Amino acid sequence: MITISSADINIWIAGLLWPLTRILALITAAPVFGNRSVPARIKVALGVSIAVIVAPAVPAWPAVDPMSYAGLLILAQEMLIGLAMGFSIRIIFAAVEMAGEISSLTMGFGFATFFDPNTQGRSSAISQFLSLVATMAFLAVNGHLVLLSALVESFSSLPVSSIPVYGGGFKQMADWGGTIFSVGLQLSMPIVAALLITNVALGVLTRAAPQLNLFGIGFPITLGAGLLVVAVTLPYLNMPIQNLFLDGIERARLMPRTWSQRPEAARPAGAPLRPPALQRMAE
Repeated sequence: MITISSADINIWIAGLLWPLTRILALITAAPVFGNRSVPARIKVALGVSIAVIVAPAVPAWPAVDPMSYAGLLILAQEMLIGLAMGFSIRIIFAAVEMAGEISSLTMGFGFATFFDPNTQGRSSAISQFLSLVATMAFLAVNGHLVLLSALVESFSSLPVSSIPVYGGGFKQMADWGGTIFSVGLQLSMPIVAALLITNVALGVLTRAAPQLNLFGIGFPITLGAGLLVVAVTLPYLNMPIQNLFLDGIERARLMPRTWSQRPEAARPAGAPLRPPALQRMAE
């Protein structure tokens, strides 16, 4: 006769609940997966499907009641890990959007703002355009699949445990957040430089012919030059954006190791910088 105790039921629930929490947290925070246009049922169904596949291969989890205080702390920790991994990729898209904001303000397109359903705020037209381009590039290089691979790998590098994560990972997350401003400025630099030359030329032209109405001809020329530079530089953004995706996924892959109790395990000695999946993505 088969007997099932409450302890067995708790182990089964914990074996699916804790991995599912990390997976759903990443799906919520990561781009493409966490888009508001994707129905919540699809997100939950995807998370449950991945959890059912991953749960049998997850290393032994602590024998803790999932409804106890310790079990709730593990649940919160798994949610934090998943959100951090998704946030590391979200920063790349935020940097691209920052480049679009800087370009729009330089072009005089600052008034052309639209409602962004993802952020529940307003963003410029160039920013939304570059965000769509980055999304298409992310899907074209199978970045979403590599991100899921890094998520599955995280259960081996940072197993489900009742031991608190290493606090140094929070500082590394804050440092990684500075990428938004540095990369955003670097991506927008060609447009800013071209428009600076355009404004200098308009200033010289106005000085040579004072009868010209600078406000009448300056805005169309600046706007047209900005759109022309965007069209010219767009093909050359392929490799920079792809390298940003590689760095973001690499950061998400190494983040669980960084948050482990062994800081020296963040990158084992002799380990390659990128796993084979990322190497194929780079090629």
